[in-house]
Amino acid sequence: MRYIGLDLGSKTLGISISDSTGLIATSYKTIRHNEEYDKLIIEIENIVKSEHIEAVVLGLPKNMDNTIGIKGKLSISFKEKLESKLKLPVYLEDERLTTCQAEAVLIKNDTSRKKRKKVIDSLAATIILQSFLDKKGK
Repeated sequence: MRYIGLDLGSKTLGISISDSTGLIATSYKTIRHNEEYDKLIIEIENIVKSEHIEAVVLGLPKNMDNTIGIKGKLSISFKEKLESKLKLPVYLEDERLTTCQAEAVLIKNDTSRKKRKKVIDSLAATIILQSFLDKKGK
């Protein structure tokens, strides 16, 4: 089964995809969206079709006390729109600290600040998707 992982930010959407076995997540791309969610869903739909995706994993930003704030509610609303448009299962995956993890990986690999800014969202999406795949595999 092939999955797409999404990290929905206020200005960008990080995207990752899994291999055909559903075991390994890989960064795919980052899309700037300026909160034009309907256009964003069309772009996601095109990727889903071209990459033969069977399920979606969307990051759910929770507060550190496990409550759902404004951004979390936005992700839940986006999930509902995705399910309606794509007719695929959309799973929510806790994304707390994934951007921090992604930044730490990039810094450790001596990635320049300019390059980090371009790839951090897709790497965060990869961490979200890989976390989901690892749990699913157990």
